[in-house]
Amino acid sequence: MSTKLTRRAFLGGAGLLSLSLAACGGSSSGSESSSGESSGGDATKGSVYWLNFKPEIDETLQSLAKTYSDSKGVPVKVVTAASGTYDQTLTSEMEKSEPPTMFVIGNQAAVKTWGSYAIDLKGTKIADEGTTDDFNLYDDEGRMVSQGYCYESFGIIANPELVTKAGGDLGTIQSFDALKTLAEDIHSRASELGFDAFAPADMDDSNSWIYTGHLANIDYFYEAKADPDAWKECPPTITGDYLPNYKNLYDLVTNNSTVPPTDLATGGHDPQTAFTDGKVAFMLQGSWTYGDVSEKVPDATMIPYYCGVDGEEKAGLNSGTENCWAVNSKVSEDDQAATIDFMVWLVTDPDASKELVAQLGSMPFINAQKGDNGFLNDAEELNSADCYTMDWDFNFQPNVDEYRAALVSALNTYNGDQNDSNWAGVQSAFVEGWATNYQKVNG
Repeated sequence: MSTKLTRRAFLGGAGLLSLSLAACGGSSSGSESSSGESSGGDATKGSVYWLNFKPEIDETLQSLAKTYSDSKGVPVKVVTAASGTYDQTLTSEMEKSEPPTMFVIGNQAAVKTWGSYAIDLKGTKIADEGTTDDFNLYDDEGRMVSQGYCYESFGIIANPELVTKAGGDLGTIQSFDALKTLAEDIHSRASELGFDAFAPADMDDSNSWIYTGHLANIDYFYEAKADPDAWKECPPTITGDYLPNYKNLYDLVTNNSTVPPTDLATGGHDPQTAFTDGKVAFMLQGSWTYGDVSEKVPDATMIPYYCGVDGEEKAGLNSGTENCWAVNSKVSEDDQAATIDFMVWLVTDPDASKELVAQLGSMPFINAQKGDNGFLNDAEELNSADCYTMDWDFNFQPNVDEYRAALVSALNTYNGDQNDSNWAGVQSAFVEGWATNYQKVNG
């Protein structure tokens, strides 16, 4: 499992994979972290108070809480904060005599605010159930203050049937060179095959974010991977060291598509429809499209952003979340033990985890049930194969609207004439633009 995640600044997640502890109905010896913060409380004497972050799953959580309380004899209360009010509600509830035992610390800013209210989860039963460390948050002392319980993913969506028709084998695509060979072959024979390689990379407002945000993550992630200390929070400057890799995949998509690069600026080509209608074999998108995509392409799968970096055969999908469980360090050890046992039950009990996964899509735990979102299941299979997750470092983009608008402009110029001079404009918008916009918002 990866252990590099000591930072996080994710915006949001969906797709939770719940794990439940096959809770053994008698007394529990509690859950002891490696730091010894939670030392042997009696779960049968404790209670659970979950301050929930996601209003859309409240009904399911209330039902699960009742089921657990009835079967284990441990009181479980779930309170759901109204949308957009979680921080305010958490602040208020933490001041009460019976504060939440289970709450959310979802990004590095929250770690700074609430980290001292969380036990170190390393070595606990719930931590041991995880399939990856890539969604967990740590404080400056290396304490694991929260554990990701659901996430979203994005990457390259592929139609295996079309790949096979073109004479390719999707299982052999584990590098940029392999992807490039296949895509260029499909494009060269598009008239013969009846389909092309990639959906159009439209640069209108409804699609440009894929290329100025998601695809740009190639550079940010690998910069952060090379220098994690510099990316514990938004860095004032970036190097652009991995822009050649961004360019690799960007050029492959735009030059092997149903639409020539010169026609991308105004958009209007409906990339998703091109994919679902069988006009292209590949599309850049995310797990949130699975429902619509799978209706017409039921065996659609998602592969990583292969872009030519060393070791990318172990790359996973771009995945992120702000949904991370924490256990309150200020409550009794009995309540801490009861809370961890409840968390484990959620992600290991077949019925409980099935209900949660149905709401959240996928959960990164060993014994959680698989959900119906095939793209999230692809992400989980890669996690389980010890592939590294590509963190959502694009969320650090400073002054995001202006930064991306400048990237769109530069990319449109480059699309009009793909020469070195115009690519230098993209690089300037990417690198110098980052520093300029950082100064605008930070002084």
